[in-house]
Amino acid sequence: MLGRTLREVSVALKQGQITPTELCQECLSLIKKTKFLNAYITVSEEVALKQAEESEERYKKGYVPPYNATVVQKLLDQGALLMGKTNLDEFAMGALGSDTGGSTRNPAALCGVVGLKPTYGLVSRHGLIPLVNSMDVPGILTRCVDDAATVLGVLAGHDCKDSTTVQDPVKSFILPSLTDVSKLCIGIPKEYLVPELSSEVQSLWSKAAKLFESEGAKVIEVSLPHTSYSIVCYHVLCTSEVASNMARFDGLEYGHRCDINVSTEAMYAATRREGFNDVVRGRILSGNFFLLKENYENYFIKAQKVRRLIANDFVNVFNSGVDVLLTPTTLSEAVPYVEFIKEDNRTRSAQGDIFTQAVNMAGLPAVSVPMALSNQGLPIGLQFIGRAFCDQQLLTVAKWFEKQVQFPIIQLQEIMGDCSSVFENDLASVSLKQ
Repeated sequence: MLGRTLREVSVALKQGQITPTELCQECLSLIKKTKFLNAYITVSEEVALKQAEESEERYKKGYVPPYNATVVQKLLDQGALLMGKTNLDEFAMGALGSDTGGSTRNPAALCGVVGLKPTYGLVSRHGLIPLVNSMDVPGILTRCVDDAATVLGVLAGHDCKDSTTVQDPVKSFILPSLTDVSKLCIGIPKEYLVPELSSEVQSLWSKAAKLFESEGAKVIEVSLPHTSYSIVCYHVLCTSEVASNMARFDGLEYGHRCDINVSTEAMYAATRREGFNDVVRGRILSGNFFLLKENYENYFIKAQKVRRLIANDFVNVFNSGVDVLLTPTTLSEAVPYVEFIKEDNRTRSAQGDIFTQAVNMAGLPAVSVPMALSNQGLPIGLQFIGRAFCDQQLLTVAKWFEKQVQFPIIQLQEIMGDCSSVFENDLASVSLKQ
């Protein structure tokens, strides 16, 4: 049951093939069996089981709950269960997750699932711990594109508690089955062909472009001339907004407070030293440097101007007749841990987000769709970028692509609860089957 899509599970629940409590127990059992992965730092077993019981009552009574303010409440109102909190970097600087520069699409590409970053303003940010207010978007991780559209249909819409949300009413995101792509124009940004891109990802990118071309779509090379500045621009804007947002954690109003009471200044300093990890402290220091009076014009204001140029690049491309952009999501497949730790977090993040950051700065929708397995048997995904508030068109194209490539469904089999035996025998706990 855990390997099925949201629609399949929904049908099974309505037909009585499984109850919400039984499904919840299956999820909890899998979480326990995969404890050695350290994927969850909090498991809300009692809460999840209680929510499952309430869900059963709603099935019996035919209760249809109203929509509510936050994305989490909207899911709860539709009968979703919250299993716990996954293991993220502090404040999520690193399913439902925030996407500020690729934090939904990158892990989706590396894990063989669909990762959607909606248009900025389509989904409410109320209740989301802010990292970069002007770029944060609640993202969606699902097994297939249809499921992503289903979740987006629940979450999208105006929220009076978030002034950045769209004012116009949002229709449901039911995706048509696209059979003819001959009227589509697919853009291939030439600036995304960077030296760091692995030959395997590049080959799959070219293969995907040829797939659209062979089915009648118009595939053209386009230019996003300011792409090379996006990483530096993002770093300045991101750290500046982080510094501003993290100022609230002073030991008085929010979060942790140290025991030092020598002076208010000492308490502030000690609280923030104890409460923030190295990544967060580094971003706060950088951001405050960029926001200094003597640096503000040369860094922050200049970065805002470059951001506008980056956004205009996308506007110009879409105004030229391009419907959707096709790009890589990541530079390569997931790298082994021993290779990953050879570089510091900042360098690794800057490299890993090269194809995803600009989309957030432009406020556009983007989705990563798994395409194939690498020679090492690891997933590789490609990214589709659409026009602002044309999320349905974007997902429709992504659904067509998903159907063509037939990426193998990930199934967890024979998970061993004993972590030591897994590493001793050097066994892979995840098998990929058609």
